Amino acid sequence: MTDAKEFAWKSDLERLEQAQQELRKSFVPALPESNEPICINPTLNLLVMEWKHLCDFLHDRKTEIAPEEGQELILLYKKPQDGAIQMAPVTDSQLLALKVYAENLDRQAVADEAEVDVGKVDEAIEDACELGLLLSPPSAIVRTGAHYPDVGSGGLERYLQSDYFTLQWHVTQACDLHCKHCYDRSTISPLTLEQGISILDQFREFVLDRRVHGQVTFTGGNPLLYAHFEELYKEAAKRNFTIAILGNPTTRDVIESLQEIQPLSFYQVSLEGLQEHNDSIRGEGHFQRIMEFLTILDDLSIYSMVMLTLTRENMGQVLELAEMLRDKVDLFTFNRLSQTGEGAALATAEKDAYKQFLEEYVEAAKSNPIMALKDNLINIVKEDQREGLFGGCTGYGCGAAFNFCSLLPDGDMHACRKFQSPIGNVLESSILELYKSEAAERYRLGPKECRGCKIRPVCGGCQAVIQSSGLDITLNKDPYCFIDEI
Repeated sequence: MTDAKEFAWKSDLERLEQAQQELRKSFVPALPESNEPICINPTLNLLVMEWKHLCDFLHDRKTEIAPEEGQELILLYKKPQDGAIQMAPVTDSQLLALKVYAENLDRQAVADEAEVDVGKVDEAIEDACELGLLLSPPSAIVRTGAHYPDVGSGGLERYLQSDYFTLQWHVTQACDLHCKHCYDRSTISPLTLEQGISILDQFREFVLDRRVHGQVTFTGGNPLLYAHFEELYKEAAKRNFTIAILGNPTTRDVIESLQEIQPLSFYQVSLEGLQEHNDSIRGEGHFQRIMEFLTILDDLSIYSMVMLTLTRENMGQVLELAEMLRDKVDLFTFNRLSQTGEGAALATAEKDAYKQFLEEYVEAAKSNPIMALKDNLINIVKEDQREGLFGGCTGYGCGAAFNFCSLLPDGDMHACRKFQSPIGNVLESSILELYKSEAAERYRLGPKECRGCKIRPVCGGCQAVIQSSGLDITLNKDPYCFIDEI
């Protein structure tokens, strides 16, 4: 490199170093209050450089990446809260996000101008907020003191506010199985594709208003039997939603076609125990079809999950099944049976044996990485053993109508699919209106007997089990709760 060129890039480097020094003297930006809009980080500085790779050189003087002649825009700013200085070349996505708030533009208009789906603009803004380029108010999915009047600090405050929301969408009742514990075999006419797209638009408005990331989990019945499933999947992908499926085994071609649209976050299937018992519940040959399908998911690098509905009959098979699945699935867990629909004919786990089962499950999970913790009551075991608590069923204890809702094929919204928990219909009121309703608030509040419990932010029991046991979900705690015994 000639002396003239070296002088030129060193001049740019000095400008960058000076800007960095000035930034160190600036204040640490604060996040906006909940009633304030998203804004550009006030410490943000956009520097136009005539040489590339100067950030690499400034980070590491021994780098083998040499400065290269050519214009490069560099972002320099302080992150909110910790004040860490960030410095990197700007990306097109970041410029897109900054343009929206620098010029106060409509997201859809920006998407149209850039000839991209509006979800790409949403994603760019979400990423910019994550990086601290844009400052966003905190999530509005938050439990207030009224929900937990007696819960002190104890490190559980982080479970009172969620940064994501899951819409579990039962797009059809059609199913190629007839399981003995099915919650609902009634005939419900599915929505049209146009109605489905309008619901996705509603959900987008909801997550933007609540300032969270949205996940759509398609299920049924068997969601793949919905006549317009691939089109609906495409529309969900266009809106920056994470997408998952709770369904039955299908062909490799079907999964590959979905992956081309947008990679799945996960695909969950069900097993109800070892092969003989499972097939007695879900049909002859089902166990083997699941094993073959898990191989397909593994070949396609799709995160796979197996869910078991826990009953009195299969409780003794859980640990053996988990060991059998050790190298075949990414995650295995269980839900307790809710005696709803055809599940009313099956027996629930014996209460006296359940505590011991949870203790054995937690112990086995320590050496089997696929065994996930889901049932909220596991936190009682962990509290008793002085171990760190986990997030519970939806990551925030009972997530019914908090960071999770179920949507039925006709647009009826429920707090949770496992029990009758109606909130309203999305064809008559918006998802946001339903979320703010008194009905939704009642499910979020949960049982009165749980209030003041020291682990309430990560528990709350299971309202489906409470209701199917003939108890009052607004008053009575989970009948399997054993916290008073520790």
